[in-house]
Amino acid sequence: MENDSRKYPCSYCLLPQITNIQYYKKMKKLKYILLFRILVNCNRNEEISSISIEKKGHPNKYISKIFDYQPAVGQYINIYPEYKNGDTEEIILNKVNLALVNNKQDIVSLGGFGGYIIFGFDHDIPNKAGRDFKILGNAFNGSAEPGIVYVSNDENNNNLPDDIWYEIAGSEYLKISTIKNYKITYTKIDKHYKWIDNQGNSGVINKNDFHQQDYFPLWKNKKQLTFEGTKLENNFTENNSIWIGKSLDFGYADNAPNDSEASNFDISWAINSDGKPANLHKIRFIKVQTGIHQIAGWLGEVSTEIKGAEDLHSE
Repeated sequence: MENDSRKYPCSYCLLPQITNIQYYKKMKKLKYILLFRILVNCNRNEEISSISIEKKGHPNKYISKIFDYQPAVGQYINIYPEYKNGDTEEIILNKVNLALVNNKQDIVSLGGFGGYIIFGFDHDIPNKAGRDFKILGNAFNGSAEPGIVYVSNDENNNNLPDDIWYEIAGSEYLKISTIKNYKITYTKIDKHYKWIDNQGNSGVINKNDFHQQDYFPLWKNKKQLTFEGTKLENNFTENNSIWIGKSLDFGYADNAPNDSEASNFDISWAINSDGKPANLHKIRFIKVQTGIHQIAGWLGEVSTEIKGAEDLHSE
C-alpha cells in the first residue's frame, strides 16, 4: 500500500476509511498488521503521515544488525562511514548500522587486507538447494576487490556471533597462491603507514592524490593494528597505467556486480578448520574480511566494500 497523506476529521474516523481499502479483507485473513504513524491531535486538520503494512512474524530478508566493524588502513577509511571529531567506536558502529541495516545500501569500506565486518539476520538462513544468500558490494566488470566470507550458526542461542566461524571455500581456496593464516600489522608513523607480515615482507602505504584524510581509523586509541586471515593472490594488473581488477570465479564478496550469480553464496561451501565440509544446515551470522594485500598504483590499496546482504530464500 502506498503512503496516504489525505486528511481525516480525527483519529476515530480512520477505521471506516481503512475498511474501504482494496484487499483489506484478504490482508486480514493473511494476518497482516496495519501500522499507522498518526499525528494524534483530534482536529479537522489531522494528517496521517504514513501507512505501512507488515506481515506479522515475517522475517527481515536483509541485515538486521552490525555486530562489529574493524577496518584496516585504507583510503576510504574515515569517509565510509564518515568520521567526525570525537566519534567513539560505539558511534562509528552505529553509523555502520545506519548505512547497512534493512537494505539501506550505503557503502562501508573495510580498508586493506584484514579489515572486517560482522553482521547478522533476525532469523536463520537455511541451507537449501542452490545458493542461499547474497552479499552486496560495489564491484563492476574490471574492478573486483574480493573479500573472504565466513559464516556462523547461533549454536548457543544467545543471538550473538560468538560461536565457531566457518570459511566459505571460494574458487581460490585450494590454490598454492592462497596463504592461510596470513598475518599483517599496520603501524601509523606521521602521515605514512608501515606494514609488516608473517611472511618476511614489509612496506609503506602512502596517501594517493584522491584522498588526503587520515587512512588510519581515527576512533582507535592506538597507532597499531594487527589482522589475520586468508590472503588471496593479487588480482589487479596494469597496462598503460590502466588497472584492471579481475573477478574470481565464485565465493568472494565485492567480487562481481550485485546482479550477478557470482555475488551469491552457497552455505554448503563452508568448511571447518581442517578444510573439510562443515555440513551446516543453517547460519545466522556472516563475517567479511578484505582478502587482498595489494597497492594498485595510482588507484591505491585494494579494499573490500560492503553495501548489504540478503537471505535469498526469504520473500
